[in-house]
Amino acid sequence: MAGETAHHLGRVLRAEPGQLYELSDGNRVWLARITEVQHDRVEFSLIEELPSRDPAVQTVLLLSIVKFDAFELALEKATELGVSAIVPLVAARSEKSLLAAAPKRAERWKKILREASQQSRRLRIPELAPLRPPEAAFSSHSGRLKILLSERPEAQSLRGILEGPGAASVVLAIGPEGGWTDAEFQGAETHGFREASLGRLILRTETAVIAALASVNYALSGQAS
Repeated sequence: MAGETAHHLGRVLRAEPGQLYELSDGNRVWLARITEVQHDRVEFSLIEELPSRDPAVQTVLLLSIVKFDAFELALEKATELGVSAIVPLVAARSEKSLLAAAPKRAERWKKILREASQQSRRLRIPELAPLRPPEAAFSSHSGRLKILLSERPEAQSLRGILEGPGAASVVLAIGPEGGWTDAEFQGAETHGFREASLGRLILRTETAVIAALASVNYALSGQAS
């Protein structure tokens, strides 16, 4: 291992020969022992391959920008729950000050995704796309099942949607704290999204991310495997 990661491991985490770490090349995960620590290089000896697998359902999360502490918690938990890609949305009702500051946090967000992937023994780090308007994201992501979380009373329950035919790929869209606008609802419907409700309670964005992804995984993983 070389470069920034090796420097962090050796200088910040004070890694020493003999310590055990889990390593992944994006295809497999190995238990490895440090054999040598240099300034910008750490050498390992592979011990054994560890069990790992890709998520059975490939999920793209379209996530509207909200307050950064909540957004970053959502990124972490979405990674742990197996999303394959995350697209930050410039929703109409997202706070303008947050939208202006969001591009500067991209590297921090990638670091969160990387660390959450390591913690959860994922083979691959989720892709983090550039900020996009909802309409552009709705039109550019295909999936057998497209779901838009909604608080409108006419929205079908998420459970009801997930009890339908199974899907190996899902696109899940979650709006800002102020909710979707009528134009955003219309754009989503035009591109095949179905409105889904998590119930009568008003949930924070990060709570909705966890609840919706856990529900999708529970309902569809067995069908897709």
